[in-house]
Amino acid sequence: MKNSNYSFIRTSCYNVFILGFIFLFTACNNGPSKDKTSKTETDELAKVNDIIWNVKAIHPDGKSLDIKAFDEAGNSFDIKAIQNSDQDSFLDVKAIVDGKELPVKMLESENQFVPVAAINNEGIKYYIKAITAEGEKLDVKGVARFGNIVIIKAITKEGDFYGVKAISPVGQLNDIKGIKIARGDREMTLKGIGVHAHVKAMHPAANEDDFKIPTKKKKKIEYKSDFERIIWNIKAVTADGKNLDVKAFDAEGNQFDVKATQDSKQHSFMNIKAFVDGSELPVKVLDGLDEYAPVKAIGTKGTIYDIKAITEGDVKLDIKGISRSGSIIHVKAINENGEFYGVKAFAPDGKLNDVKGIKIFDRKVELKIKGNPVYAHLKAITQ
Repeated sequence: MKNSNYSFIRTSCYNVFILGFIFLFTACNNGPSKDKTSKTETDELAKVNDIIWNVKAIHPDGKSLDIKAFDEAGNSFDIKAIQNSDQDSFLDVKAIVDGKELPVKMLESENQFVPVAAINNEGIKYYIKAITAEGEKLDVKGVARFGNIVIIKAITKEGDFYGVKAISPVGQLNDIKGIKIARGDREMTLKGIGVHAHVKAMHPAANEDDFKIPTKKKKKIEYKSDFERIIWNIKAVTADGKNLDVKAFDAEGNQFDVKATQDSKQHSFMNIKAFVDGSELPVKVLDGLDEYAPVKAIGTKGTIYDIKAITEGDVKLDIKGISRSGSIIHVKAINENGEFYGVKAFAPDGKLNDVKGIKIFDRKVELKIKGNPVYAHLKAITQ
């Protein structure tokens, strides 16, 4: 009997131990998981309450015309540029329809001047119009492409063009532009609708108001540019003003040029490419689990090329996306002490652009190139 009691007690203790272990194991697994999101996704330089910019067409006499989105029944809805961070150089443009913010896009079209519309989740289009003092509705359309930029204008019945601007509460002006990431006509398909360009509010460029807009024709003209390409140098700028070369490196340590390419009259939004063995490779900010997001060139077979700044002592410095402000990813070279150097594009005549990561979409991964997840597109932009 004594041995029986002892066995019972021993078995009970063993079961209690096993149950306690299972409980502890389950509790640990159900606890908060380690945050594996990259710093660029979670850290903003400065979070601000949304600042709403009004979108207007500007008459030659300086008067502003309201711009609205219209449904098929003729109901109108506000169009706004939304500043949701400390940067105001690249803002989303949205239609506010029944309390929802709808993306505004330039649509694919067989015509030369292409429509601008908001698109809802059901694929319903709300066309964008400017409204005169007399109540006349003017089409708002993309009228001419210059490289990665499509100029947007309100068009009168007489064929006159009015500029389209975003105006901040303190009177600052941004241009409303179509932005192209893809080379061809189609950027993407949204709810079954072909998109030609993304509509954004950007800092004005000094020369774009002088661009000649072609005479309107019914049929679309295939986009071709006879502009003689201008190559801008990419440099990291140290605290004492020295410019460091920026290069792409393969796995064997071979180095290749990294340049901004100006392929049209406009230089406010330019591609950045790595020139590798006769090919121009896209340079992107990639998604990752590290503290900072890596900047890499992507080869035609998915090969990754590191992007580095080179010091006078031949030390190679990482170039990474270090933080996010709204649609902008701040890109810096990082020295041995963890200090940041700005990255700039220098034109042959001395003009200067900032090198930034650009996000088009709200989602974390913009797209994949050869299986590599792209967090942001690297561009040289006017600041």
